[in-house]
Amino acid sequence: MIKKFGDDNMSQQNAIHLHDGDLPDDFDLGPSVAVDTETMGLNPHRDRLCLVQLSAGDGEAHLVQIKPVSMGGRGYDCPNLKAFMADDTVTKLMHFGRFDVAVLQHTLNVTVAPVICTKIAARLVYTFTDRHGLAYLCRELLGVEMSKHQQSSDWGAETLTQDQLRYAASDVLHLPALWEKLEAMLVREGRRDLAQACFDFLPARARLDLLGYEEPDIFSHRA
Repeated sequence: MIKKFGDDNMSQQNAIHLHDGDLPDDFDLGPSVAVDTETMGLNPHRDRLCLVQLSAGDGEAHLVQIKPVSMGGRGYDCPNLKAFMADDTVTKLMHFGRFDVAVLQHTLNVTVAPVICTKIAARLVYTFTDRHGLAYLCRELLGVEMSKHQQSSDWGAETLTQDQLRYAASDVLHLPALWEKLEAMLVREGRRDLAQACFDFLPARARLDLLGYEEPDIFSHRA
């Protein structure tokens, strides 16, 4: 099912492709793809993965809705989505990848790599502010206004609203352009290699989080 909508912040028409339960067999967006998730909450052990969003930054977003069997869905029987997330030839571009990687690794039982995280990048070079949210960065660096009104809506609903679909799509449509800006800043400040080391560690950091090592953090100094 394909839904199209206009975005006042972009000159082109954006299209949302809503996939029921899995990606199509011939899915290919190239070597770098923006990825985001929507869940029922912030605890991967408790809260269900409901939606996975992907975009190559070309004005099109692919949304995979994950429905449990009790709702007539396939549950986590999504081999194409699992293969995509585990494909080491495709870089997954995320914002706050620590959470998304943990959710995807826990739910799909795959290692999600390689990953780039624009929030980590921003924290390394956008240090003149403590604001590193996606909406703020898109406004400051891209001149794009993003609405966050649907952030806390019911993503587990059987049928998602047009507003939910637009919101979910916006979280990935702008990530490639944002990364381009931030990567240039990382190179300029001599921190691109440091950022890459952080990105490479994300799958392991997510596994630590899933094991309960958010608190206490094993890297902290405590008696």
